[in-house]
Amino acid sequence: MSRIGVKPVNIPANVEVKIDKNNYAVVKGPKGQLEQQLPKSMIIEVQGTEIIVSRPSEVKEHKSLHGLTRTLINNMVIGVNEGYQKTLEIVGVGYRAQKQGNKLLLNLGFSHPVEMEDPKGIETTVEGTNKITIKGIDKQQVGNYAAVIRDWRRPEPYKGKGIKYSDEVVRRKAGKTGK
Repeated sequence: MSRIGVKPVNIPANVEVKIDKNNYAVVKGPKGQLEQQLPKSMIIEVQGTEIIVSRPSEVKEHKSLHGLTRTLINNMVIGVNEGYQKTLEIVGVGYRAQKQGNKLLLNLGFSHPVEMEDPKGIETTVEGTNKITIKGIDKQQVGNYAAVIRDWRRPEPYKGKGIKYSDEVVRRKAGKTGK
């Protein structure tokens, strides 16, 4: 049995969940609305304040989709109720970030500043010049946008310069030694 798939998803009082016969889920909450097509082979039932996901058989495909389907529904419920956020830190002399309207400007040592426009449903804020907070209701979209920003200048192991997640630990290496 899937340890994750067996657990029921609790629905908070201020969240409304609708799942049609084709497993198309619509979740509405105080922060917004999310819609997603879930795997059609799974059995999804809304029972009072809980959602129960079960699988029709013990086929390997159904086993692998069981926990995934439950997690996707849980992420939607948490997203519309509380939202998700990721924090990035910029480390390095001369590296900085600023916000202009819905654009994020990053100075990362290139000959030009990197300009990134916030995707729909994502909000970025800059604290000081080296801390970027990304907020949104879709966990996948928030994580993806954070990864795209980080990709511009990943942290390097010798001086630790670059863009890193706030909880990321950069393993440092020793440089060259002289005679």
